[in-house]
Amino acid sequence: MMAILKYSAILLIPLVFSSSLEIPPTVKMEFDPICDSKNNTFVSGEQLTYKIYYNWNFIWLSAGEVVFNVEDLGEKYKLTARGRTYSSYEWFFKADDYFESIVDKSTLLPVSFKRDIKEGKYRYFEKIEFDKNGQQLKSWTGKSEETAKQNVHTLNRCMRDILAMVYSIRTNDFHQIKKESLLPLNIFLDNKQYNLNLVYYGVNNDKKIHKLGRYRTHHLSPQVIAGSVFKENDRMHIWASADENQVPLLIESPVSVGSVKAVLSEFKGLKYSFHLPGNDSKN
Repeated sequence: MMAILKYSAILLIPLVFSSSLEIPPTVKMEFDPICDSKNNTFVSGEQLTYKIYYNWNFIWLSAGEVVFNVEDLGEKYKLTARGRTYSSYEWFFKADDYFESIVDKSTLLPVSFKRDIKEGKYRYFEKIEFDKNGQQLKSWTGKSEETAKQNVHTLNRCMRDILAMVYSIRTNDFHQIKKESLLPLNIFLDNKQYNLNLVYYGVNNDKKIHKLGRYRTHHLSPQVIAGSVFKENDRMHIWASADENQVPLLIESPVSVGSVKAVLSEFKGLKYSFHLPGNDSKN
């Protein structure tokens, strides 16, 4: 049960991966790994809040929420995500996870990354410094920042941390990508480099989003890292708004016990106009 919300914040974005995903034979590899990204999608001040639902024995429980923020640091952005369980759910499981990525505005390539995980009795800390010129990165991992041990790795210039990758994916012009194309991604996580893939399944013109209504969406499916949270060949599915914001509206994923659903519940500071039916949030 302790793995139910492990890496809970990441469950809200199309990038928790596994090398074991079976790619449909019709999928075509047509793109190079995402490297420099031109951002016409989001701006400083954007905030996205997602409600997490956990399904256990056919019962959907409102378990917690994750809040994503974009902050202006001059020539850089500070990207953060914080996932917490609701107090009403903490009798079952308690989580407080924090992710932070500093990225270059012009390329969205990361400068540094930090992850601080507190889930039940489990503790995990990770820090990464990216040296693009020296083509290396330094990472520190451990139960806390004070006890984290350092490692040095060779750096592929296109390598990103998981949060930086999420925002760079949103900047893709999906209208120019063919249905069932395969997008390669380079991720560094848990002291490992992953060369992974994201399948683009095209546009769904009438996707029903839980408690939101029907939307025109892009359908994405990333690989997931098999382990304590995901089983071999598990698939995550993401539906993002097929407008200029390209905001993830719904994420559905199986986990080791049950399944998780994350739904956009609040937003502010979007670059382009957007509306949730029956929701008072405003751009």
